[in-house]
Amino acid sequence: MSRPVSRVLTLLELLQSGGVRTVAELAGRLGVGERTVRRYVDHLVDLDVPVESVRGRYGGYRLAPGHRMPPLMLSDDEALAVLLGLVAGRRTGITAAAGTAGETAAAKVRRVLPERLRHRLDAVLDSLTFTAAPAGSAAPEAAVLLPVADAVRHHRPLAIRYTGGRGGSGERTVYPYGLVAHAGRWYVTGRDLSAGADRTFRLDRIDGARVLPGTFEPPPGPGPAERVLTALATAPYRHEVTVRVRGTAEEIRALLPGSVAVVADADGGGEGEGEGWCRVEIRAERLDWLPGLLASLDRPFVVERPDELRGLVADLAGRLMDAARGTPPPRG
Repeated sequence: MSRPVSRVLTLLELLQSGGVRTVAELAGRLGVGERTVRRYVDHLVDLDVPVESVRGRYGGYRLAPGHRMPPLMLSDDEALAVLLGLVAGRRTGITAAAGTAGETAAAKVRRVLPERLRHRLDAVLDSLTFTAAPAGSAAPEAAVLLPVADAVRHHRPLAIRYTGGRGGSGERTVYPYGLVAHAGRWYVTGRDLSAGADRTFRLDRIDGARVLPGTFEPPPGPGPAERVLTALATAPYRHEVTVRVRGTAEEIRALLPGSVAVVADADGGGEGEGEGWCRVEIRAERLDWLPGLLASLDRPFVVERPDELRGLVADLAGRLMDAARGTPPPRG
């Protein structure tokens, strides 16, 4: 491929990425003068590619809105990135998987690829295995995700029809602060005007979303991700657990997922006056998994509540001592 033709195709790729590109920017990316850029644009127009000229201080060139460009021009690395992204998205549940959208998108990409590249990518996908089981599908519908994202980006109020975890449903008006993807689910966090409090909503439980007129100013404070993790860690469960752990809050946060525990510095702390301790709060439906979690921290800790957890920790300690001595467990 001659160098001018290669640069014309590169220009097309830059315009396909969206937005208005100034002549100076295109000249810099292509390594040519501005007059040459205009000549390349003329070549594209001669090929019936709808390149629009945008006037003004920030003017330049762009493709006509809504135009679909055949053929899809992807390098080997770009095609691999697209297809692996679709596969990974389906496995983790993060893609909007209404029906077979992910599969049909991958099929369309494959159809427009050169045969040589298509066969090589098929070899990768056919030979690829995963160590983790596929996540349950909790991805939102595009009809929900897109208006929610638009409201977040432009600080617009949002009307949603929401079904809670206990089955109750109803209309909510929300000031959405941000979208968060966590553990295969999508969340929107914001101010629920109906309840007069900050709330976190799962997008797969939203039946409909509509952007409302007006704007709002997001409050200062934690970012959307921190808000969602805190909401998950403080959700109402059967048991409220409080434990003091030796170490700074930063050290303990690195050991415990933010969606499981709320960690804060504590004044003093039981055993070891003068040494750094922090307070860990956990909400749990069951307590049987907590002794192992606390032991895995490999740090001194003191259970403040509940009393039942102290007994479970003692039982685990006894079993570990028996295992260390080589004592067989009792039959029964």
